Amino acid sequence: MLFASIPSPDPAWAQFHLGPLTIHTYALCILAGIIAAVVITQRRLSDRGAASGVVLDIIIWAVPVGLIGARFYHVFTHIGDYFHPGANLWNVFAIWDGGNALYGSLLGGAVGAYIGCRRTGIRFWSFVDAVAPAMLVAQSLGRFGNYFNHELFGLPTTLPWGLEILPTDTMFPKNLPAGTLFHPLFLYEISWNLLGVAIILVLERKFSLDWGRVFAVYLIWYGLGRSWLEAIRIDPTSNALWGIPANIWASFVAVALGIVLLVVQSRRHLQPPPSPYQDGRGPAADLVATAAAE
Repeated sequence: MLFASIPSPDPAWAQFHLGPLTIHTYALCILAGIIAAVVITQRRLSDRGAASGVVLDIIIWAVPVGLIGARFYHVFTHIGDYFHPGANLWNVFAIWDGGNALYGSLLGGAVGAYIGCRRTGIRFWSFVDAVAPAMLVAQSLGRFGNYFNHELFGLPTTLPWGLEILPTDTMFPKNLPAGTLFHPLFLYEISWNLLGVAIILVLERKFSLDWGRVFAVYLIWYGLGRSWLEAIRIDPTSNALWGIPANIWASFVAVALGIVLLVVQSRRHLQPPPSPYQDGRGPAADLVATAAAE
């Protein structure tokens, strides 16, 4: 056996103090993911002819709007955790305690990225194609935060890589004995995401995907994996329609949108975009406009 089990980290590792500041490990994992995504996306856009640093001008819109979307999606799919008699409503905003939904970040981040792309002149489809594999890397790093927070685990298992969860943990099922092991969903998703990065890069090179088709593959790949992971996840407070958790419905929607985007863009665009910039935008066009204004 490769492992006997995977121990959960000591609860003290979830945060540490730096002078008067409390640093949350979950937040550091998210920050590491954002930094990795910026570096990878900038490299991919630069290879397509974009100016250095343009990604920073886009993410100043995409990241905050994405975080807002991630948090509120989680809150409104876990209403009972935040709105009940005696609840502290400030917990709605406590993102450092975990509970940031990927699908909410996709919705919010897409809105923020669109605004950023309009302001910088980058084609929206060029940006989302560049960011797609970077997002999978970022999500993988972020999932380590779930590990430190003792969250995102699945049904009981006897597999040798089962995750140890303390019976004192608030998410530990009350009808199970201490010592029960659980599927380490955070590790499954990390593995699935990194495999997705490799598959996207291979498909992109083989078929010259563009005009949003790389992002379409991302939606299909992530949606398929997430739908399975959510099916074995212990998350009793998540809202469910017809007994199916909200995140599984969101995964189905992601897969459907990916398929539609792939088909439509393959029919509409037979040639690659001439530039990562919108028509009439870009460094050269900006220099001409500046010269004319002077």
